[in-house]
Amino acid sequence: MIVLLINGSCHKNGCTFTALTEIKTTLKVHGIESEIIQLGSGAIKDCVACGKCRSLNNKCIFGDDDIVNELLAKAAKADGFVFGTPVYYAHPSGRILSLLDRLFYAGGKSFAYKPGAAVASARRAGTTASIDVLNKYFTICNMPVVSSQYWNMVHGNCAEEVKKDEEGMQTMRALAANMAWLLKCIEAGKEKGIVPSHREQRIMTNFIR
Repeated sequence: MIVLLINGSCHKNGCTFTALTEIKTTLKVHGIESEIIQLGSGAIKDCVACGKCRSLNNKCIFGDDDIVNELLAKAAKADGFVFGTPVYYAHPSGRILSLLDRLFYAGGKSFAYKPGAAVASARRAGTTASIDVLNKYFTICNMPVVSSQYWNMVHGNCAEEVKKDEEGMQTMRALAANMAWLLKCIEAGKEKGIVPSHREQRIMTNFIR
């Protein structure tokens, strides 16, 4: 089993990376492989809802020059996900929102029924609002949401300060342990023939009559 840890910060070894590294270390203790994927500082285009991904076998038409299609390929083989974001103005980073819009629009089936978690890093505030935003991607896609012993956040203005956030680091470890436990429960269920129930054909209601 493998969990993808996506760092939505431009800073490769900053606060968000520090939180994800704590998760990665704990997942390994529980026998779960993981990979931290750095989005980098390059531009990530917004989703324009063109619908071309429907005819491209769930690939984004704009994915040739950024990380989106690479992540979609990895997502199809992954078992769980953690999306980490810094908080600048009381919401997730623009790059991770652009990424998630395109990932879930083009390849939602690669995420369905797989556990997801959101992690936010801030100097002071805006973390709970950011986590709420990211969780909405999971709950629109039939994904179990992984929680911890507190909201999934760390605090600090640099990586060294985040490491000193003892409660935040413990929260990351508890999150990783819960992710590992849930993945093992899902695997055990599959071995017993317990799989997601048959889904009805989707109904999309337009409330403007």
